Amino acid sequence: MTRRRVTAAARIDWPAAAQRLAAILPRDRLHASVHRWAKDARGPWTVAFSGGADSLALLLLVWAHWPTRRRGLQALHFNHRLRGSASEADERFCRQVCAGLDLPLRTARWKRRERVQPSETEARAARFAFFDQALMASRRRILWLGHHQNDVAESILMRLARGSGLEGLVAPRPIHCLARRRTHVRPLLTLSKSAICDALKRASIPWREDATNASGDHLRNRLRHDVVPRWLAAEPGRDVLAGVSRSRDQLEEDAEALETWAGGIVVSPERGVRLADLAALPPAVARRVLHRWRLSLGSRWGEISRQTFEAVLGAARSGAATRLSLGPAGFAKVERGWLRFESAGEKAAKLRKATRAN
Repeated sequence: MTRRRVTAAARIDWPAAAQRLAAILPRDRLHASVHRWAKDARGPWTVAFSGGADSLALLLLVWAHWPTRRRGLQALHFNHRLRGSASEADERFCRQVCAGLDLPLRTARWKRRERVQPSETEARAARFAFFDQALMASRRRILWLGHHQNDVAESILMRLARGSGLEGLVAPRPIHCLARRRTHVRPLLTLSKSAICDALKRASIPWREDATNASGDHLRNRLRHDVVPRWLAAEPGRDVLAGVSRSRDQLEEDAEALETWAGGIVVSPERGVRLADLAALPPAVARRVLHRWRLSLGSRWGEISRQTFEAVLGAARSGAATRLSLGPAGFAKVERGWLRFESAGEKAAKLRKATRAN
């Protein structure tokens, strides 16, 4: 998009543009889970806003479809500073849109010293670190994100190649409850990228294009431009993206059912998990119980490999006496009918006692 179009954005009647887009994409086109959640959601809303088609459509639709939330609505823009003047134009565009909607915009710029092009993971981590800091500073807990059906398809393909389980395959979720009562909201998961862009064009709404999205430097971009289009072309009579989205919804239902089942098993950072409880469970549920115990230990559970996690799970389900390292802090110990955590200090004290006894 040219500088002329960005400058013209300051002259657009953005409230009228938002209403035009909302007429093309009524609220029932958005994810049903978001409708249900929004009825009882408490606290002000924040929208991640890059200036691209997805985040622009998201901001305009939230503004138009939930008018009672406009008073507390704000946007966040992170300038990665990776595209020179184009990145500056992105930020300027976002400021013009938010000024037109009478919304506060909070921005930050990536302060990088390295000249090497960062990875997609590094850029995402920097962006979300800003989001997290901004939300904490303003005591906000709700962040709206513009992921759509294409993102679902790309994420599933990436996670299948990594051997992800159900929890990985259901991401991104329409309503994702995180730690510290943080919630990520994604209402556009029922829409494809092309549907979003077509709606913006019909409403005569310009947006910013990130040229780096067209490069093949990142895996997601290669899937986006090489793999997914061929997948769609292979089944011309089927809405593949909608099918993938429905599968994601059903996988999430399965994940929630398994999580509810696992939630009935008592775990304690002090006592641990009773082996009889784990042995009676299907592996998928037992694995979730072990994940809950891991979370209860916090930083005491170190950065262990997937193989070590599976070894702990296997030992606990078999009941065989075992001690496995969880990092510098201590061990997972299976003994006397329990899986429990043994600290490194506790282990050292036992060794000293055994030495004195000999």
